[in-house]
Order: sequence, then C-alpha cells, then structure tokens
Amino acid sequence: MSYPSATAPTLKDVSVQIRPGALTVIIGPNACGKSTLLRSFGRILNPESGQVSLDDTAIHAFGSKEYARRVGLLPQSAVAPDGITVSDLVARGRYAHQGLLRQWSEKDEEAVLTALERTGTTQLADRYVADLSGGQRQRVWIAMALAQQTEILLLDEPTTFLDLAHQLEVLELCRELTDQHGTTIVAVLHDLNQATRYADEMIAMKDGAVLAQGAPDQVVTEGLVEQVFSVRSRVISDPETGTPLVIPLASDRLSSRRGLV
Repeated sequence: MSYPSATAPTLKDVSVQIRPGALTVIIGPNACGKSTLLRSFGRILNPESGQVSLDDTAIHAFGSKEYARRVGLLPQSAVAPDGITVSDLVARGRYAHQGLLRQWSEKDEEAVLTALERTGTTQLADRYVADLSGGQRQRVWIAMALAQQTEILLLDEPTTFLDLAHQLEVLELCRELTDQHGTTIVAVLHDLNQATRYADEMIAMKDGAVLAQGAPDQVVTEGLVEQVFSVRSRVISDPETGTPLVIPLASDRLSSRRGLV
C-alpha cells in the first residue's frame, strides 16, 4: 500500500503480514512512517493504492462498530473531552458493545473495573483526566483500550510519558494479553532494547519502507541498527532474556574522557 504526501510518499510499496496472537513491534527513526502504518491498520488513513485486510476482507468493508469490536487503537497524543473523569473515559471503551438492544450491563462494568485494575488506575477513577500527570493519563488511555476487549490492539508509543517502572508494567501487560488471552498486539516503540525483549516479531522501517520483518534476533543486527538509525553499535545477548541487546559504540570524545583511547 502507498500513502502520498506533499513531497514524497510517506509509505510506498509496503507489504506486511501481522501474525495472529503475537506481539509485533514497529521500530525506526522519527518520521519514518511507523505511526502512518499503524493508523492505516486502525482505519484512520486510507491508502492511495492497495488495501489493508482482516481475515481476507478489506477493513473498510466492516461497519464502524463491528470493526471497533475487533480492533482497538491507542493513538499518539490522545485528547480527552473537557470535564471527563477517568472512569467515564475508560467506560467509552465499551461504546462499540452498546446498541439499541444492548445497553450498559454488568459485563461492561466488569470490563471497566478490570481495565482500571490492570493499569493501576483504580484509585484515579473519580479524578478528572485533565488533573492527571502525563504518565497517569497515558495509563488511563491504555485502560480505555483494554476495556474495549478487542482481539487486536494497536498501540502507538504506549510507554510515552511513563517512568521506567510503568514502562515495564505496560510491556508486561502486553505480554500477558498475548500469552494468556491470545490478543494480537501491534505497537510502536522507541526503546530498541525494550522492543527486542518483549516482541515476538519486529518490523524495522526507514523512509517509508519496511527494511526487515521477523523475530528480534533476525531483525536486530549491528548492520541493521546502523542502516536504520545511523548508529554504530554492538549487539550482544541480553544476560537476562537471551534476546538481542543493543549497545551503541562510544564516540572518540566520550572514550577519551574516560581514558579508553
């Protein structure tokens, strides 16, 4: 599929297949097309050519609520309505499950409470979203996505604004959703080592193109890190997990300050 922009296609001739029940992480430098690819999966963008399909059906053939019951999207920099509480925002994740013949139920209430508990935001339920810190708001948005209870979850930089402990909590939650519930998750992450540690598959992008897709140990090599990020590095085995661990090489200036050269 391809998407045009004012100067050149944001994405051009991109072809990817997402493995069901896996955690797939998209990596790449800023403005390389990661979010564009994710937003195309979420029906926010329409490709100029080609199509995005779910179960061999073009995603735009689904009704809005039908698609929302199957695919949840947490975009970058989501904005909450003025004057809304945390519990009310998370409850909006149940919108796709409502209808003329199905109003709010105990199942909806349970989904909201479970989402709040999993994201550690239960104690924030009665607070206004506008009064929260950036990290708290991010966890609340994740809770809303979880309350949607979809089989596919799209997360655009879900660890933004979070400190290290909460970043790891979110990624552990993603692993729980895939391992225990079979949820298919596609996430954009900036931290390369967190991506390699938690992902089943990775997609490496640069300049609107997919350069590699596969398991972390197939994708993350010293050559690819330099090609994608223009950073020379050493890739070793993570002593904790055995996954690739990227160590950027020190500059001559930094090395000389420490008496290494």
